Amino acid sequence: MPYEEQLRQKQRAAASTLSQWSVDWLPAQASEEAYFRNKAKMVVGGRQGRVTLGILDRQQHGVDLTGCELHERPLLDALPALSRWINDSGLTPYSVPGRQGELKHVLLTVSPDAEIALRFVMRSEAQLGRIRRGLDALRAAVPGIRAVSANLQPEHKAVLEGDVEIELSDEHRLPMRLGPVTLQLGNRSFFQTNTPVTRALYARASEWVLDGEPGSVWDLFCGVGGFALHAAERARAREVNVSLDIVGVEVSEDAIEGAQLAAAAAGVDARFVAGDATQMAARGEAIPDVVIVNPPRRGITSLAAWLNDSGAERIIYSSCNPKTLQLDIEAMPRYRPARAQLFDMFPHTAHSEVLVELVRR
Repeated sequence: MPYEEQLRQKQRAAASTLSQWSVDWLPAQASEEAYFRNKAKMVVGGRQGRVTLGILDRQQHGVDLTGCELHERPLLDALPALSRWINDSGLTPYSVPGRQGELKHVLLTVSPDAEIALRFVMRSEAQLGRIRRGLDALRAAVPGIRAVSANLQPEHKAVLEGDVEIELSDEHRLPMRLGPVTLQLGNRSFFQTNTPVTRALYARASEWVLDGEPGSVWDLFCGVGGFALHAAERARAREVNVSLDIVGVEVSEDAIEGAQLAAAAAGVDARFVAGDATQMAARGEAIPDVVIVNPPRRGITSLAAWLNDSGAERIIYSSCNPKTLQLDIEAMPRYRPARAQLFDMFPHTAHSEVLVELVRR
């Protein structure tokens, strides 16, 4: 399907989901058609000395996708070299039919500066020594590698990663430079898959946040602080309401630490709190003028009722699932969606990111 038609269909689908409200839709933010994906989540198949990195077919045989042109070019350069290094190191691919072997997945994320964070998902610690001994050769084979870790996923089930993460390099974070803000990604930090479109998303959201010159902003589900830091930077650049109080809230302490490091490096005034969003008022924090939410696919669920009663003037909602977005808006009848924009994070799929501004009635 021609890309222009893909984008039109996504726009129609998103608008249909919110059709019960009168929404001002901005033009959709398009993506590049290839070389846009900053993450590679590759299943390791094949056998020792002849691995494949990609997916498994219906017979559970490895299908190599190291040349997949969805990935950014630094990943396309890195994956074949990584495959050769795995073969040389003697790591044993995990066999799904045989339920044996060690290496299950390799997960790579690339920054705008072509630096790479690499994670090996292993069944156990049995072959970690091979990885440690081969780190110098790995860095020589893939010069852009910055951070390396191993994740242990011992169970035989369709789960990408486990609970235990073992650092294998001195560097533990991947800097993601996005203009004046550089985010600091930990091993498990969430970041959108399409860096240029993510830049556009943060720019639009920070623009909407500052409309009306709010005095305070909360960024809930803030992760490593992308929305909060960009709003703080835009406020500083525009000298809008210099007393603006921006707070990011996230349950992951590692993500909060990354956000704090990024705020300090950027010299922007934003606070980050590890905890549950609904407990913010109990901590003595005053309800803000604007709330940003960027939840997982399941949406904000029970938080909708709390937000509906919060009294915040506006909510900026970034959603990767229009259906749960619709349900969440319906659960907040005191707010109406005023304007929206689609961001095509995922070309060649039916998925998209939608940014909506909700205004208190």
